[in-house]
Amino acid sequence: MISSFLKTRIILGTMLLVSGAAGCTQNESTSPSGEDASASPPTVVTLTQTGCQFLETEARDYEYQPANARECDRINAETLSEREAQFKPLTLKPGDYIFKVTNQDVPYELGFYLRGAGATGVRLPKVSGGGLNSGTTAEYQITLKPGNYVFSCPLNPTPDYPIVVE
Repeated sequence: MISSFLKTRIILGTMLLVSGAAGCTQNESTSPSGEDASASPPTVVTLTQTGCQFLETEARDYEYQPANARECDRINAETLSEREAQFKPLTLKPGDYIFKVTNQDVPYELGFYLRGAGATGVRLPKVSGGGLNSGTTAEYQITLKPGNYVFSCPLNPTPDYPIVVE
């Protein structure tokens, strides 16, 4: 025989399950496919590459005029420690982003590479691509999760610029 205490617990548990299931209906902000209909479009982040740098994260445009990537290696070796102290990290919220990257008059093909920073970066999303000839813009779409990221152009080459997603 079941005690009256146990019967009461079973009845209450059943009532909670039934009332909880009744609340599992589709609400107005969910589309028939289950996607959030009120979700906003991706946030656009505009980045401009010039010789050996991205403008938006450095203190100023240094107006470097490299003819090739080897010249950026030399320029960065000579100037990076001074420049790096003045980098302005991008601080973003978790979510969907489109990074619009423009090659502003660099005479060789560039690219873009965004990835997690440090050892924990292996678990974070990343995006990359090339084909940025002088005067062209490309878009790179990514969903950023909380964490620390860096972005750069290995073809330019540029320093690793910080992004904090919190």
